[in-house]
Amino acid sequence: MNISRISRRTVVGLCAALVLSTAAWAQAASQVKFQTSMGDFTVEVYADKAPKTVENFLQYVKDKFYNGTIFHRVIGNFMVQGGGFTADMNQKPTRDPVPLEAKNGLKNDRGTIAMARTGNPNSATAQFFVNVVDNTGLNAPSPDGYGYTVFGKVIAGMDTIDKIRAVPTGRQDVPNTTILINSAILVK
Repeated sequence: MNISRISRRTVVGLCAALVLSTAAWAQAASQVKFQTSMGDFTVEVYADKAPKTVENFLQYVKDKFYNGTIFHRVIGNFMVQGGGFTADMNQKPTRDPVPLEAKNGLKNDRGTIAMARTGNPNSATAQFFVNVVDNTGLNAPSPDGYGYTVFGKVIAGMDTIDKIRAVPTGRQDVPNTTILINSAILVK
């Protein structure tokens, strides 16, 4: 009989530990809500997978850097990119780049958010993109040998991203109609 009680206590204790562990994990994943001229979307970011990238991204959010920027590059069968240019296509000054964290196990699948960069793998600053399809060619190692750092995913408002991906574009994949990021705020 004592063994039964111990077993129940052990099971109850393990269940409580699991609930607390799950709650702690949920608290660790920050969420950012973007309000755009085409609707809202929310991303969840994973500091445990891309700590320097998430810290950098959240600092830009806290500094209200993204407010008033645009989605300046839209390729409907690839991705939508924003976070670096104002509506008059002036690039905003950024902080120093963050190191590449592409080998973190996260993939450039539909709905994930990743950092844009130049040919230099350690050049990501503020610009990000949302994958609108599975882009396996961007995973580490990609054809350039490095990949692109995925650091979160869209958890609400993928319909907004799909509206953005469908807009007509002109030269250099710039949308013909301005898609403004009114605000990006930390909601969790």
